[in-house]
Amino acid sequence: MKISLKIWRQKNAASKGKMVDYSLNGVEPDMSFLEMLDVLNESLIEKGEEPVEFDHDCREGICGTCSLMINGRAHGPDRFITVCQLHMRSFNDGDTITIEPWRAKAFPVIKDLIVDRTAFDRIQQAGGYISVNTSGRPVDANAIPIEKENADASFNAATCIGCGACVAACKNASAMLFTSAKVSQFALLPQGQVEATERVQNMVRQMDLEGFGNCTNTGACEVECPKGISLENIARMNREYYSASLKG
Repeated sequence: MKISLKIWRQKNAASKGKMVDYSLNGVEPDMSFLEMLDVLNESLIEKGEEPVEFDHDCREGICGTCSLMINGRAHGPDRFITVCQLHMRSFNDGDTITIEPWRAKAFPVIKDLIVDRTAFDRIQQAGGYISVNTSGRPVDANAIPIEKENADASFNAATCIGCGACVAACKNASAMLFTSAKVSQFALLPQGQVEATERVQNMVRQMDLEGFGNCTNTGACEVECPKGISLENIARMNREYYSASLKG
């Protein structure tokens, strides 16, 4: 296939970026989207030009680093996948593909398609942990009876990979889905009850400090989430927050 690419190029956080046009021939339908970018970069290097910077790591849909807006959609046109799982057979010969970084105040561009997502790290550090003694002789987790519904919901919330697609898809750049998933995975289990009050208050406070917007209630975050994290987690986090506020 022959495809045309419109890619956001930005030297650094202080520079003004712009869209740059590229043309690429010989694209195989079975290439992953990242492999296509690799081919583009090889051709740019051969020409003595600077390659396009983009994040990637596992290329197995686990790490969440390959975060790109592709034709206006987080991770591209397919649902429940990351960019590394997107293949060029999802496009047609002659297509024009627009590639941009996440657009959010809390995710400043570092270079080209790479953004700084350490805001997510700080939200987790604010309360995403439990005070369980894991040294010496810890209690086996299976020794505590947990309702299957709660265990399943906690596991589903824990599948969040922190890619930031929810923020990119939201018109308010809200991190409510991410934060609520991290709150929910502990709120549903007895091990998470010790810090429950402080956890939700601290994580929500940090989320606001980072500059993320509020929930829009449009559901775009769930639709674009590669792991299908449910909006129910946001409702649960709101309940946890109100309950914690009443406790003082």
